[in-house]
Amino acid sequence: MPRLLFVDDDDEILDLLTQFFRRHDYKVVAVKDGAGMFAALKREAFDLIVLDVMLPREDGLSLCRRLRATSAIPVIMLTAMGDETDRVVGLEIGADDYLGKPFSARELLARVKSVLRRSAPPALAAGQEAIRPTLAFAGWRLDLSRRELRAPDDMMVPLSGGEFDLLLAFAEHPQRVLSRDQLLDYAHGHEHEVFDRSIDVQVSRLRRKLDGGQTASLIQTVRNGGYMFAVKVERT
Repeated sequence: MPRLLFVDDDDEILDLLTQFFRRHDYKVVAVKDGAGMFAALKREAFDLIVLDVMLPREDGLSLCRRLRATSAIPVIMLTAMGDETDRVVGLEIGADDYLGKPFSARELLARVKSVLRRSAPPALAAGQEAIRPTLAFAGWRLDLSRRELRAPDDMMVPLSGGEFDLLLAFAEHPQRVLSRDQLLDYAHGHEHEVFDRSIDVQVSRLRRKLDGGQTASLIQTVRNGGYMFAVKVERT
């Protein structure tokens, strides 16, 4: 039973979502602010957080930024309808998806299923050995089964679900120019809603984690074309 943590200061929304998701076989914990969120995270593990941007005392963007310093748990941000600024900032600080208010519970359910599906490790078929394929490039290693990225010094680099999917899309199509639409399809699938800057924002965030002071970026911008993962990739 997937475990969800809802963070919203609107009692009516919390009650509606709690009842709806429990009817669909999710375990739900609902809290009203950041203090409640971090207290709940200390008590138990969750598979995904649905986090409202507009919260008392500390807003959802600040909470997501603090959360990303220590955790890669998937996060769906609830933003004001049409507010692209919140969506851009949310992606920059590591949110996995966003949904504008007002929204339907069924739409949120579809987003939750999509993010959980993308963040889950690949399932093994019956009788299949636990093989852990790894993509290696420029000293980095991307473990596809554990969904982990390790730097050349073997330190683990935390990635959000969206960042992992985007890096995997690059690593599976190295040294090829990929348009923004292609990256969106490879990383998120056709069901994902997008706004103009979302891929650019996620590429920028991924670059900061990969480059670390290097002169040349592993992800190169191709004018009027898109992006290219400019290194060789080996499957080990």
